Formats: sequence, C-alpha cells, structure tokens
Amino acid sequence: MEFNIITLFPEVIDFYCSSSIVGRARKNNIMSVNTINPREFTNDKHRTVDDTPYGGGAGMVLMCDPFFKAVESIEKKQNSELIILTPSGETFNQKLVQELSNKEQINFICGHYEGFDQRIIHGLQPREVSIGDFVLTGGEPGTLCIIDAITRLLPGSLGADESAIEESFSEDLLEYPHYTRPAEYRGMQVPEILLSGHHANIAKWRKKQSVLATIKKRPDLFEKFKQKQLTKQEKEILKEIEETRGEE
Repeated sequence: MEFNIITLFPEVIDFYCSSSIVGRARKNNIMSVNTINPREFTNDKHRTVDDTPYGGGAGMVLMCDPFFKAVESIEKKQNSELIILTPSGETFNQKLVQELSNKEQINFICGHYEGFDQRIIHGLQPREVSIGDFVLTGGEPGTLCIIDAITRLLPGSLGADESAIEESFSEDLLEYPHYTRPAEYRGMQVPEILLSGHHANIAKWRKKQSVLATIKKRPDLFEKFKQKQLTKQEKEILKEIEETRGEE
C-alpha cells in the first residue's frame, strides 16, 4: 500500500506516521507514506498557494495550479484512489476502510484555510470523503484517521491479524469489553467466564456482549446487524436476549 499526501504541513503527517502501529508498518515496508508540498509547484518568491476569494468574503482560498501540478506529479498506479476531505463527502466508516484497504495506492489532497477553488474538485474528480459533521483547521487530521484505519487492515500490521477482524464495526457490532490482570481491582471482578478457559463459551459470551453493547449504545448499527444473514449462534444469542427482556 502506498499513501501519497498533498499537504502544506508535511511535518504533521511524518510525525504521526512514524509512531505506533502505523510507524511499525511503515518501517516494515507494509505501507509507505510520501508527502508532497504544493508550495514546490509555485513560481513566485513567496511560494503562494492561496488568494482572496472572488466575490469577497473572509479567509483565503487554495489556488488551482499548485494542487493540479502536485497531483499530476504522482506516478499513478492502476488500482489507486484520489481522496479529498470535504463536508459534503460520503461518510467515512468501516465499510469504506475495508474497500480502500484493497487499493494499491491512495492519494490525498489536504485542504486548509477557507477551502479549495472548486475547480480542483471539478477538474481532478477526487472521491469526496467526510469523517464527521464538524470543522477542522485542515485536512491532515482526517487524512491521518483514514491512513490509520486502513493500515490496521493490512496483513502484518497488527500483532495478530485476528485483532482487525474482531474490532468494533467490522460486523456492524461494537466490540466486546476487554479485561486483563489483576482478576479483581477495587472490588471490580473480571467476569468469571473469561477465567474458565472454555474457549467456545468465551467466544459466545463475547459475541453476546457485542450485541448487547450495540443495542444499548448504537441501535442504528444493531438494525443493520439484524438485516444480515445471521449465523446459528447469532440467532441463539438474539433469542436469549429477547427472552431475558421478556422476563424483566
């Protein structure tokens, strides 16, 4: 996997991508991260990349030419995607993470200031993505969220590849609760079943806890989960939960 990020602040990208799981994956050549500064494609002594908006208004708007040239400088791979983060983009979720993890190359355009000249979107036709209904100073934090999420799905990035499979949202369910030593802390006990060593029972308990957490905290996700083709065990768990509710 190759990530190319067009950004005015390459140090932000480099710092994050040198740490933790992402940094280890980068060091082990599971993925690569390259930054491209649009200022390198300017012609004036001030390396100007923005200007005042036509029609007036507050803020500065990023200019077409440096960003077109920065994108065109990338040697495109056949299975690649160009992404720009915008408020009107499709919502970033685990389904999209899984789709993007199958790409050979993902190229990002990070905005800043008041926004882009609209012709950057019209001319380059990037895929517009939104990480949520809130405003950030620039596209770098959102881009790092996407890179982090995708990297976790790349084979070899995590200590155990099963970790990525079992995480929240991978099955339209929230993740089950985790515990570690000690078995008792300030009167709070680790659930006895986790100490039993019975792996089948533990697996069923974890699945049930995932379902219960999703019902309570993300009923929208639970509705999606119910529409799937459920396994025999999942049907049993739903039946148990319904019976328990009926007794309350």
